[in-house]
Amino acid sequence: MWDYSEKVMEHFRNPRNVGKIDSPDGTGTVGSLACGDALTLMFKLGADKRIVDVKFQTFGCASAIASSSALTEMLIGKTIEEAQAITNKDIADFLGGLPDQKMHCSVMGREALEAAIHNYRTGETVVKNLEDHIVCTCFGISENEIRRVVTENNLNTVDEVTNYCKAGGGCGMCQDAVQNLIDAIRQERTIPAAVAPPSQKKLSNIQKMKLIEEIIEREIRPHLRRDGGDIELIDIEGDTVTIAFRGMCAGCASASVTRQDFIQARLREFISPDIKVVDFA
Repeated sequence: MWDYSEKVMEHFRNPRNVGKIDSPDGTGTVGSLACGDALTLMFKLGADKRIVDVKFQTFGCASAIASSSALTEMLIGKTIEEAQAITNKDIADFLGGLPDQKMHCSVMGREALEAAIHNYRTGETVVKNLEDHIVCTCFGISENEIRRVVTENNLNTVDEVTNYCKAGGGCGMCQDAVQNLIDAIRQERTIPAAVAPPSQKKLSNIQKMKLIEEIIEREIRPHLRRDGGDIELIDIEGDTVTIAFRGMCAGCASASVTRQDFIQARLREFISPDIKVVDFA
């Protein structure tokens, strides 16, 4: 039996906000019955543009039900911008943790939220990009999906990837490809020694600017361009770095997550923990 926290069991036995909303402002559906998990999430905004109602319908295990229920509680009262900053780790933490083998349920919740926000902003129903390279044919998991879950959760093994998005958990034929992706992402994270900041030396403004530009070019831009996006460095003032998203990243539902959990995290890792990345207004 899975070692579920008391909060997981509470949300499983007494799930909150199950059902449908008439004329929702945003609706997102992810997963499939064939894969064993499916989730539809919908929300309604109030006059102040904050979420006043959230409902979900899910087919899945106790973790899927609990994760969906928890997410609805987390969303009430938030703006769209605040909502899109929620990560799968936030959902798991809200529940007091999930078993490693059930982390994919929190990822499904985050994906459904992104799909619902995209639907609200564009009116479009999110479907997988047909141009995405499918790595795991058993569960239809693309290279971009694996890259994202590895990057956002700092995963290092095929088993961890399977726990978070199911890739590699079917016939096993894709496990070598998944491991190759993990290795490639590790390599991308490794900045050349020539651009690493001096360990005991304070950077001048010019040194900091050059290093930020170097890290964006080597560590950040290639990752964004794989998904058709890009980034423009607008300004650097002290430890505040102002950027603008370009291409597919501009207006993306997960832009704030990318800015904080990827771009800001990379610059803090290689330059200073005080770095703050903000959008160009």
